[in-house]
Amino acid sequence: MQQKLVTASRYQIKFDCDSFYLQISNISRVNTGADTCIKNGRWAEYVRGTYYHRHDTLMLKGLFCKADYSYKSSTDCFRAGPYEEFFKVSKKADTLIELSGTSNVIPINLHRTKKTVCVPKPL
Repeated sequence: MQQKLVTASRYQIKFDCDSFYLQISNISRVNTGADTCIKNGRWAEYVRGTYYHRHDTLMLKGLFCKADYSYKSSTDCFRAGPYEEFFKVSKKADTLIELSGTSNVIPINLHRTKKTVCVPKPL
């Protein structure tokens, strides 16, 4: 279905015990002009931060980063600064979860590739 869309985004997300790392790979078939940030209609954005899960809602709060997940300045390409998104979580299968975002109409399907077990450490 992505081949028929004018603009599409693919999300790759990694959760650890208290943080998330998000890579948003974007494709656009719209002529954007001479922007040096967009390489032939393909670019990636990165976010790192913390997450909270309550009932059927996943809340992601973080900052836009560079590819190595170090924080970037507002003069870099694309979005900078805070990232905050809320998703409604629906379990579709044992390793498949659907996220319905508040800012997108197309849901995100997450496929679990690796299970992480978190053991809380005393303060």
